[in-house]
Amino acid sequence: MTKSPIIVSLLAAAVAFATPSYADKLDDIIASGTLRCAVVLDFPPMGMRDESNNPVGFDVDYCNDLAAALGVKAEIVETPFPERIPALMSGRVDVGVASTSDTLERAKTVGMSIPYYAFENAVVANNKVEMASWEDMKGKTVGATAGTYEAIWLEKQVTEWGEGTFRPYQTQADVFLALSQGQLDATVSTVEVANANVNSGNFPGIRVVDKAPMVPDYVALFTLREEYGLLNYLNLFVNQQVRTGRYAELYAKWVGEGEPANLTIPGVYR
Repeated sequence: MTKSPIIVSLLAAAVAFATPSYADKLDDIIASGTLRCAVVLDFPPMGMRDESNNPVGFDVDYCNDLAAALGVKAEIVETPFPERIPALMSGRVDVGVASTSDTLERAKTVGMSIPYYAFENAVVANNKVEMASWEDMKGKTVGATAGTYEAIWLEKQVTEWGEGTFRPYQTQADVFLALSQGQLDATVSTVEVANANVNSGNFPGIRVVDKAPMVPDYVALFTLREEYGLLNYLNLFVNQQVRTGRYAELYAKWVGEGEPANLTIPGVYR
């Protein structure tokens, strides 16, 4: 039986009404003309402020590069470590370019890209504390920025040792200030941040002691987990940053000599 044109039109209208329209975040960003990036600005050399109080660093440049690829302007939204995901969920930012470890726990809440950087970690101690290796942290007062990869590892170590004290802090600057003032004996931080803070002179009386026996900390860009179009774009963008040499260029600019960490894991990332 052939349906009449009127019935066909009514069915089409019903289907259109029943199917909600969905605006992809990628399209929204392009239409708005602005990409809002959550960036941590007390985490040198990844994010910090220069003498004129302007945001600078590896993550700042990475956000600028992403915005340029999208054909929009970048807006750097200063976001402390504990506020990175809340800033996204509340709609204050579009993406996180904030040295965020790609943990399975975080992936329950947000969508993570492939890794765009990888950190190794170091033990940093107050000069008045006798420490020759990472094991000497046992029984000491240690601390790190709450919720970070380093804090989770360090608190677990204190619990396993059954002695010592772990103290969480709101920002990376708070951790290094407490270390410099003797309120902490030691902390664990990325090698890049440890060297930057020791060499800056802003936190006198501290030194790098040893590498921490932690697996490399792979960090990802992140956005809302349901934004598949944007996540696909972020993955391709990271890929292009590496294959065009821009990743190595930013590493040389902000970190210094040596080769940037390989972002692939044998048998997994290709």
